[in-house]
Amino acid sequence: MTEQLPDDHEALLNSTNNPGGDGVGKVNGNGNGYSGQNIQILEGLEAVRVRPGMYIGATDQRGLHHLITEVVDNSVDEVMAGFADTVKVTLHADGSVTSEDNGRGIPIDEHPQRPGMSTLEVVMTILHAGGKFGGGGYQVSSGLHGVGVSVVNALSEWCQVDVKKDGRLYRQRYERGIPITKLQDIGPAEGQGTITSFLPDLTVMETRDYSFDILAQRFREMAYLNRGMTISLVDERTDREATFYFEGGLVSFVRYLNKNRNTLQNRPVSIVREVDDVKVEIALQYNDSWSTTEFSFANGINTIDGGMHITGFRSALTRSLNDYARKVNLLKEKDGNLTGDDIRQGLVAVVSVKIPNPQFESQTKNKLNNAEVRPIVENITSEMLTQYLEVTPSESKAIIEKCLTSARAREAARAARDLVQRKNVLDTTLPGKLADCSERRSDRCELYLVEGDSAGGSAKQGRDRHFQAILPLRGKILNVERVGLDKILKNEEVKNIITAIGVGIDEHFNMAKLRYGRIVIMSDADVDGAHIRTLLLTFFFRHMPQLITDGHLYIAQPPLFHVKFGKQVHYVYTDEERDALVEEYKSTHNGKEPEVGRYKGLGEMNPGTLWDTTMDPAKRTILKVSIEEAIEADKVFSMLMGDDVTPRKRFIESHAKSANLDI
Repeated sequence: MTEQLPDDHEALLNSTNNPGGDGVGKVNGNGNGYSGQNIQILEGLEAVRVRPGMYIGATDQRGLHHLITEVVDNSVDEVMAGFADTVKVTLHADGSVTSEDNGRGIPIDEHPQRPGMSTLEVVMTILHAGGKFGGGGYQVSSGLHGVGVSVVNALSEWCQVDVKKDGRLYRQRYERGIPITKLQDIGPAEGQGTITSFLPDLTVMETRDYSFDILAQRFREMAYLNRGMTISLVDERTDREATFYFEGGLVSFVRYLNKNRNTLQNRPVSIVREVDDVKVEIALQYNDSWSTTEFSFANGINTIDGGMHITGFRSALTRSLNDYARKVNLLKEKDGNLTGDDIRQGLVAVVSVKIPNPQFESQTKNKLNNAEVRPIVENITSEMLTQYLEVTPSESKAIIEKCLTSARAREAARAARDLVQRKNVLDTTLPGKLADCSERRSDRCELYLVEGDSAGGSAKQGRDRHFQAILPLRGKILNVERVGLDKILKNEEVKNIITAIGVGIDEHFNMAKLRYGRIVIMSDADVDGAHIRTLLLTFFFRHMPQLITDGHLYIAQPPLFHVKFGKQVHYVYTDEERDALVEEYKSTHNGKEPEVGRYKGLGEMNPGTLWDTTMDPAKRTILKVSIEEAIEADKVFSMLMGDDVTPRKRFIESHAKSANLDI
């Protein structure tokens, strides 16, 4: 969930000096600073290499994984079209990746619009070239812009494509998007399909550090969404391997998400229907938690920002459960309707649509915009729920009663929420324990959530008051995974956090009211500190997830030890660093041992040490919290922080030998 973030103190402190960036006010020979020489024309795939973020979202690990999924999505398109059933992805030790399928193989004949050029070369080297523009290649596909695999080619040091077709093996190789060989006939070959290998180019990409777990979770999703498909991931770097195959489709997916929860239904309710060439698959199941888990997909792509399909589903769900509650007299005539939030608490649902011409907001495909999908999903959801609610009265009653409990908690929470919602960014009703900063521009400010009053006092003295605010936390905050919103808002520490940050929570969340561009969790480097971090992460994940997705949440890394050589003091963060430093000193000082001290808590550090080691942007190391894979994060939080002890016990038993205990 975290990645290391290098920090630049000068950039943070001096960013107000030149907000316009470099080059403001410069002119050329014609006196106005703008002429034809300022206009650059990018040919072919050059634009991709100059602005990779436009095509893959980022050049960090997320973008790295996006390169793999662009290639794999093409193979899955073959599966959805009925021409393939197996995909294999291999992460090689040299940082390269190979993706192989048993589909039809990319066409290798001469392209009619590019005489002398094979179709394979067209697909790999020309943007907006593909079989997904209505030419009959695919009825349903995850790609629609025709830029996916050519972008991978452009951002790779080298890329090689092997096509098995008509009993022959054909090959072409590229470097940074440029063909270095013609299409070659290598010789006889068995089977059919496409094998794409590539090595990401570190002159444009930041890393080749693939995460096996994140990729495996994405491939697990693909297998759930395409029942009968086998997809494998092999990591030659660590000798790990995973293969996914599910006959149950979304029902298996929902069971997986609810694995560590107590469910209100014996099995998920589901439906598969096709209307006007739109195939809809839905599965849902309620549990006794207070969280909502919804995932939506369009042509196999995880639409993390939702869209028309999830809007139609929610509308039908709310209407159907309200209608049923009134029909069986669980909602009286004088009672108001249950809200969508009441109805979705404790819900786990997956909605998948497959459509001929998906319209996404961007190349990263986070949101589906096809308006015609909403009424189709709405009608199919209503059909599924109407039948289910009628034939399972005991389960239906349990669901409605859960929704009514949520409604009562909502009413109880309303008054408490009013106490912690800020009227505006500069509201003066801030927590008394908050030591605020003088800077008022949120993007220049940091808020430290500090474990304990003692450490809070040191942090207040050691901080830079211009841009760093301190909020000490007394003890451990509430475990929000186990209680409703009404109880959460009665917790004093939680109220202080909400008020200080300023954005509100849940449906009242408003990023425009954010008071601090960075929220930093700073707790002791021991078991209690780790527990406090986990409780805080659970709170942010469940009630302020946009702070995480937008990159505002961090974890401070205080040192574990100081190693003293005379007047020189070195701060180290791991046992391995300490041991290496001690051995280095002994080897140069005739075996003499340096002085080594262990910091048991932040409160043991004086203000100067705390600033030098943990708070000074020029020297500190902080971890940026990210939700790279929300599905796995949701499952882990439920397991570790939920009411059910059994899965937590299994987790502890299986990981006991690798645990780092501070006794």
